[in-house]
Amino acid sequence: MSKRATTLRSHRAPEWLQPLLEGLHDVDAAALSYHRVPSPAVRRRAAVLVLLADNAVHGPDVLLVKRASTLREHAGQVAFPGGGAEPGDGDPVATALREAEEETGLEPSGVAALTLLPELYVPPSGFVVTPVLAHWERPSAVHAVDQGETAAVVRVPLAALADPANRLRVAHPSGFTGPAFAVTGLLVWGFTGGLLSALLDLGGWARPWDTTRVQGVGAAWSAARAARQEVAGS
Repeated sequence: MSKRATTLRSHRAPEWLQPLLEGLHDVDAAALSYHRVPSPAVRRRAAVLVLLADNAVHGPDVLLVKRASTLREHAGQVAFPGGGAEPGDGDPVATALREAEEETGLEPSGVAALTLLPELYVPPSGFVVTPVLAHWERPSAVHAVDQGETAAVVRVPLAALADPANRLRVAHPSGFTGPAFAVTGLLVWGFTGGLLSALLDLGGWARPWDTTRVQGVGAAWSAARAARQEVAGS
């Protein structure tokens, strides 16, 4: 049986998403990733779902997952739903939707895939990742389907990500330094933090922030945990 590619529906994007789609029109990988390592000739392919939704209470938001602390790769990190491609996947959209459903329980029929972003190489995992930008037309209930893989599922307001008080840069012992977000008791950094930072810029949502605010990744993790415990105890 032949695999069918999923139809992209950029024409169904709401008005508030149009500036981002226009900004992505001719964007290249270098503008979306802070990693500058060339991708290998033999590639392990993956896809992530960058799912944006309207919310009557706090405005547009993005769906993120917090990985379980017991995983061998990216333990405890906050990420977009997604994962490695499987033989039955017809294209990156199919991979991203399948993984998102497996991780969060979302209903794929309520998601309109808008466009594919350039492939981005993620050196720590060895994957070449295709981000799928999508609009959550009919949001469904979500939760951590498998606690062994996903510790939490959250919808983070874009306004919270754009708040200068929640922005910083984190420095990793490997020498990598990139944009990050300390929001809702979570630390969002690395591949996810870099891509979110670029999307805020391209969508016109970013606000001036102190780019000289740099923390080591360990200190940033500790601050995020303390904030989460404070929220839980309040």
